[in-house]
Amino acid sequence: MHMRLQFRSPVKLVLLICFCWWPIVESQISNPLPKPARALDATLQDYAYRAFINPRTGIPFNGIVPPYLTGIEISAMRLRSGSLYRRGVKTFKEFLIPVGLREQPYVERLVLVYQNLGNWSTTYYSLPGYVYLAPILGLLAYNGSDLSASNLPELDFWASEEVITINFGRIRPIPVGLVAKCAWFDLHGQVNLTNLLSGNVCSTTEQGHFSIVAESAVPPVPVPPASPEPAPSEPAHSSRKNNEPRIWGIIGAVTGGTALLVLLALLILWAWRYKKRNRMRELERAADAGEALRMTRIGSMRAPFALATRTMPDFESEFGA
Repeated sequence: MHMRLQFRSPVKLVLLICFCWWPIVESQISNPLPKPARALDATLQDYAYRAFINPRTGIPFNGIVPPYLTGIEISAMRLRSGSLYRRGVKTFKEFLIPVGLREQPYVERLVLVYQNLGNWSTTYYSLPGYVYLAPILGLLAYNGSDLSASNLPELDFWASEEVITINFGRIRPIPVGLVAKCAWFDLHGQVNLTNLLSGNVCSTTEQGHFSIVAESAVPPVPVPPASPEPAPSEPAHSSRKNNEPRIWGIIGAVTGGTALLVLLALLILWAWRYKKRNRMRELERAADAGEALRMTRIGSMRAPFALATRTMPDFESEFGA
């Protein structure tokens, strides 16, 4: 058993080295990709709820996004459904929520989550053929009974009496020949374009994501592609330098494989000799354990002697009966 454990140890060592190399390879190929918009909403809801350390009704609390979403602003406000329906919310960032807001299904307390995607707007809400003049602003409603919950579904809420207005304030200058429009992205991925109200104000009756975009009145003139220039040839010494890491890698692999084969051969030879020595010891112990001869005393000496035969031989005689 001891011999088997020593014989398997090099194999375990090789496997251990392979497992140590695997995280390095994996870390080089596991770069995260941008999440879709719906997954982003779930992440921002989780981090917005974390801002409720000492929650107070009707007070907005600004949240902190994870480092990989730097540039996005979030805020959360907890409200009573009845109070929201009767009074509305005069100011919640850029949003003005009137009286008569209803939600489905009905909850006693709800949380309004505000989003400002900033420079991430085009990443999550691409709109070909349009130019963003303002960042994407989001307003979503969730159940507010458990402020430690995550991955909550949005409540379906709508304005039943007056519209919800979004005042974007200062926006980018509208380029010449472009027309500004209000863009509303609903939770199903559909985009709706409407006219602006007075100033830089948009209106809506439902939740979602909003921005101001500009649509080009004149289609752009296609530009013929330029002929590709021939790539400059690399010098010979440059190609040799590029191949040096590959050559050294091959040499290292061959050397390591050869050393491993030599080590395995030495272990097999040692195991064969060990087994042979054990066999010889077993034969010697068997020989020592054989039947011993009886000893007798002849004068002042002791000598072994054989037992007498049990059957006496018959001698032929010429004297017959």
